[in-house]
Amino acid sequence: MKRNRETIQAAIREHGGSALFRELMQVFGVTKGERKSFKAFVDKLVSEGHLVRFKGNRYALTDGENLVTGRLSCHPDGYGFVIPEGGGDDVYIPARALAGSMHGDTVEVRVETFKAGGKKEGRIVRTVERGQTRVVGRFEQLRGFGVVVPDETRISQQIVIPRKGIGRAREGEVVVAEITAYPSEKRRPEGHIVEILGFPDDPEVEVKTIIAKHGLPFEFPADVLNEARAVPQAIGEKDLKGRTDLRDIVTVTIDGETARDFDDAVAVRKERGGNIRLWVSIADVSHYVKPDAPLDREAYLRGTSVYFPDRCIPMLPEELSNGICSLNPRVDRLTLTAEMVFTRGGVMKEASFYPSVIKSDARLTYTIVKKILVDGDVEAIAPHKELVPHLEAMRELAQRLTDKRRKRGSIDFDLPEPQIILDLQGETVDIVQAERNLAHRIIEEFMLAANEAVASHIEAKEIPSLYRVHEPPDPAKLMDFQEFIFNFGFHFRMDGDRVEPAEIQRLLTETEGTPEERMINQVLLRCMKQARYSHENLGHFGLAARCYTHFTSPIRRYPDLVVHRILKALLAGKITAKDIERLETSLPETAGQTSRRERVAMEAEREIVALKKAQFMLQKIGEDFDGYITGVTSFGLFVELTELFVEGMVHISTMKDDFYRYVEKQHSLVGERLKETYRIGDKIRVTVASVSIEKKQIEFVLAGLHERRPGAAPPPGAEEYPHIPVAGKRPRVLEERRQQTKGGKKAGSRGGRKESGKGGGGRGRRR
Repeated sequence: MKRNRETIQAAIREHGGSALFRELMQVFGVTKGERKSFKAFVDKLVSEGHLVRFKGNRYALTDGENLVTGRLSCHPDGYGFVIPEGGGDDVYIPARALAGSMHGDTVEVRVETFKAGGKKEGRIVRTVERGQTRVVGRFEQLRGFGVVVPDETRISQQIVIPRKGIGRAREGEVVVAEITAYPSEKRRPEGHIVEILGFPDDPEVEVKTIIAKHGLPFEFPADVLNEARAVPQAIGEKDLKGRTDLRDIVTVTIDGETARDFDDAVAVRKERGGNIRLWVSIADVSHYVKPDAPLDREAYLRGTSVYFPDRCIPMLPEELSNGICSLNPRVDRLTLTAEMVFTRGGVMKEASFYPSVIKSDARLTYTIVKKILVDGDVEAIAPHKELVPHLEAMRELAQRLTDKRRKRGSIDFDLPEPQIILDLQGETVDIVQAERNLAHRIIEEFMLAANEAVASHIEAKEIPSLYRVHEPPDPAKLMDFQEFIFNFGFHFRMDGDRVEPAEIQRLLTETEGTPEERMINQVLLRCMKQARYSHENLGHFGLAARCYTHFTSPIRRYPDLVVHRILKALLAGKITAKDIERLETSLPETAGQTSRRERVAMEAEREIVALKKAQFMLQKIGEDFDGYITGVTSFGLFVELTELFVEGMVHISTMKDDFYRYVEKQHSLVGERLKETYRIGDKIRVTVASVSIEKKQIEFVLAGLHERRPGAAPPPGAEEYPHIPVAGKRPRVLEERRQQTKGGKKAGSRGGRKESGKGGGGRGRRR
């Protein structure tokens, strides 16, 4: 019988969908001499995804409907999850089913079983594309060879370095190893050292490690720099052709004190009938960065700028990001403007979009605007007297937009964020809560409005585009959360297996000002899916928006640049059928690439913050601090310090006063003997026990008595927490506390906190 893919698949099909290798040998009359080549051919069909190999040398047909392609995200304990391309539920991969794949690989998975709650489990049948070409880690010298222990804990395999690949690396140094042979089920990966970063006790080496580990391109290639340097740093007459002149309109930028690139400027004007006209002008980066040019290709690879406490890794070179594209005060700049009119009720009455030229009248900061509008600071007002009426109109419009957005159900989480304070030498001197004030909310609301208006306009014209989407949370997680909050006397309504954003916001409003507020915000946030980019308009659950995109930050986000190009082509009437076909082909890939780069940037930013925190806490070992429990697991408590916004762990092995049982659905540890209960949101006092710079981890031990020890009186000014209540009954202490706090909510506690500082248009949270 002829031996090819079709005949082998047919033979397996005749055996009921699976067959042992010896059975296939019998069917095809394979001799002992042919066994090796036949086995190699069958295994090739496995690597190509046509067959699946199981334990015991059994082969089966792949079911196309059960195959999922996606990115593998591994856990330090050895198992992993595959995140499907284009969305969908993650697939759990046991360690035994990884088939030699590494963290970050794009793989093809066969879904084999469904667990309780509809969770999928599968095994990897093929590695489509390797995600790691280089690995950063600590070099260890062994007899005759060496190994690199990956800094990334999700890469469980050490990289074997043959003697000839070691070079000048010394024991204990942090190095970059290039992989020359990938792992299999029976072989570890191999590589050679291509860069030596230095010893890990050097703070700068730690930063370099994080940059290299996440593959962040720190330097621009020569052709990119040459193109950037060739861009004129002044506006010429030919640049103004076809643009609306907005230079006579009072326009300002409002950013943080340390911002260097200003890609959005705003202006307002009150009109008859109580309407307010808003201009949101965004740097026209697309005028300078042309498709497929070196600047564009590099921006696409980077996807986004990455912000560390002491530096920025920009998406575009300084000549553009801080030069001609930055909307600096009192100089002409090319922009793309969204002009909108809003009614007293915050409804957008009309909108138009056009290329423009502006001249910003002032570079304001969030602090200055707060001093003017909130504090009435005479010294802050004096140099900006002519701007005060405009700022007051901005405040009025922002409040209208906030009210309108909340009425439709947009969700505002109130979680404090850390701000790392550095001295002139770059050393961390303090970690404080980042301020969020009225000025932040003004810009956030304006950027949200512009993003939504642009998305709706492009969609109405039926032109393919990139959207910023946020899918509804997983129903199983919501039901667990529903049960969890019921134990604290709270509830929210679900319509079948889903919940409306307005209902979640109602719950957050109800808990505002209560001791449970922080806990419920934290747990609910973990139920939410991550926002991403998509070529399909799937809506934005968190914003309760039917149609949303990113338009307001083209200096630091590639998707915004793509949207600018689409909008400008649409306004110029230059989109052809061929252009639409090209967009339909390219946008899915662009959405995937930019979503991945955003996740990489977020991970790197989180890790550098964790490093700075660990370095800072080295000096605090042995000191006591107050904190909140932010997470409870079977192995201990995660605690965030109240003063310093630093998180660490109290390991259960150090809690020696009792044997503690983990109650998963109530997010608590309960002592078997004394019934001491530790739950998310509880206040406790801890001692800093140890700090690991390498792991970026801080360990605490409990200090003194827990505030919720049974029978103990609460400390002065504190409220006693109840024990786990009987299901179905509202605890009296909670009801009394709710009545006491009703009407006494924290002013400004929901100040429009957004994903990116500017409602998707700035630095910080990302929607």
